[in-house]
Amino acid sequence: MNARERLATPEIEARLQQLPGWSVRDGRLHRELEFASFAAAFGFMASVAIQAQALDHHPDWSNSYTKVVIDLVSHDVGGITERDFRLAGRIEEALAGRGNVA
Repeated sequence: MNARERLATPEIEARLQQLPGWSVRDGRLHRELEFASFAAAFGFMASVAIQAQALDHHPDWSNSYTKVVIDLVSHDVGGITERDFRLAGRIEEALAGRGNVA
């Protein structure tokens, strides 16, 4: 499968089963996180930024104090692709071992 091909809804739904906490909102992979502190939230974002740069695929995200909201979509094809799921997987890896994340 081409990593830049738009995925069909059944494929997206099947893949979401492997990513607890993620959903599809407005045609994007969506995740909201709450950290114990602003520093923890910002540190998490910094670690994800390194991974996103390595994948050459960048999240649409925001941070407000301890809350981080992440949306992933491949703008070039107007939908969710394998690249979005790869980045979501890296985000989950970055979360592993971090305490106090909801």
